[in-house]
Amino acid sequence: MVEWITNTMQSLGYVGIGLLMFLENLFPPIPSELIMPLAGFTVAKGNMNFVLAVTAGVIGTMLGALPWYYVGKLVGEENLKRLANKYGKWIGLSSKDIDKADNWFDKHGGKAVFYGRLVPGVRTLISLPAGISGMPLVPFLLYSTLGTTLWVGLLTYAGYALGDNYELVEQYLGPVSKIVFVVLVVAFVIWLVMKRKKKQT
Repeated sequence: MVEWITNTMQSLGYVGIGLLMFLENLFPPIPSELIMPLAGFTVAKGNMNFVLAVTAGVIGTMLGALPWYYVGKLVGEENLKRLANKYGKWIGLSSKDIDKADNWFDKHGGKAVFYGRLVPGVRTLISLPAGISGMPLVPFLLYSTLGTTLWVGLLTYAGYALGDNYELVEQYLGPVSKIVFVVLVVAFVIWLVMKRKKKQT
C-alpha cells in the first residue's frame, strides 16, 4: 500500500494526491492518514508546494464525497421509510425513527458534516446521511470543504514536521479509526437494546 501510494504521488504529482484522496473517499481502506503526511514530507524535501498539495487533497476528497452524497439522495427518505416499515422490525427501526433522525440532521446537519470530516472512520460515511436527509448541495459542499481543509492541512503539516517519520501519523491514527468505528457500532447496538426495552415496558 505504501509503495503504491508513493509511486502514484511521485509519478503524478499533485494530480496523484487528488486521485489518491478521491479513491480514499470511495474505498476507505486507502488511508488519508498516510497519503497527506507523505505529501507533507514531499513538501519538506522541496519537491512540492504546501498550499498546492493541500488544495489537491481537498479537491480529491470533495470529488470523492459526492458519489456517497448522491447515493443517499437517490435512495431517499421515503424509500428508506418503506424499507423500515417492511423490514425494520428485525433491527427495531421504524419510519418514525427515520423522521426523528432526519429532524435531528436538519437541526445539526452543518455541524455534523463539518465535525464528521475531522473524525477518522466517519469522514466518508457522513456524506450518506447528508444526502438521505436532503441537505442542499451548497451547504454540504461548504461544510465539507471547511472540515476537509482543516483535516488535510493538519495531516500535511504533520508529515512536513515529522519528515522521514511521516508514517508515524498513520501508525497512530490508524488504530484511532478502528476504535471510533467500534465505538459507533457499540453505541448503535446499545441504542437498539434500550429502544426495545422501552417498547416492552
